[in-house]
Amino acid sequence: MDALVYFLFWAALIFVMMRLGCGAHVMGHGGRGARAGRSQDASDALRWIPPETEVDPVCGREIRTAAAKSAVHDGTVYYFCSRECRERFEATPDSYLTAEAANEPKLVEQSDG
Repeated sequence: MDALVYFLFWAALIFVMMRLGCGAHVMGHGGRGARAGRSQDASDALRWIPPETEVDPVCGREIRTAAAKSAVHDGTVYYFCSRECRERFEATPDSYLTAEAANEPKLVEQSDG
């Protein structure tokens, strides 16, 4: 009987210590501060969802963004139908981003040689 009382005493002491702070992280007490909650809400608000489809600025094709190649220029994400179009854009992005190029797709010549 003494062993049972001894065991219950130590079990209760460990439980109280875990519950009141000593090892509270083991019991699942995440960030207690208000800052931790705000940080999580702020990251949810900053989640970016790409559009379903976008026009390739190099060849003018409409493409699905889920399978497209992408590149960032001046803080804007551009989507491309192929690696070749992306590489052409990255070489001279300003030639594809002028006001004229935004309205009319640039024709790309391909050689068979």
